[in-house]
Amino acid sequence: MDIKAKIDEVVQKVQSDPTIGEEFKTNPVGAVEKILGVDLPDDVINNVITGVKAKIGATNIAGALGGLFGGNK
Repeated sequence: MDIKAKIDEVVQKVQSDPTIGEEFKTNPVGAVEKILGVDLPDDVINNVITGVKAKIGATNIAGALGGLFGGNK
């Protein structure tokens, strides 16, 4: 299983679907399993959740910094 690809898939879905994004905030395990359509082992699901949170956090930080410095120029 390509965990990086799964993380990218979940990040895309969480960021594009507000309902899934809210579910990810309240029940990340359920949201990830719903998006991927499989029941993953705990260690794998936790790695995916950690990766998704890191990517979303990096995206949010980049957006905030872009706004702080007048956007991408």
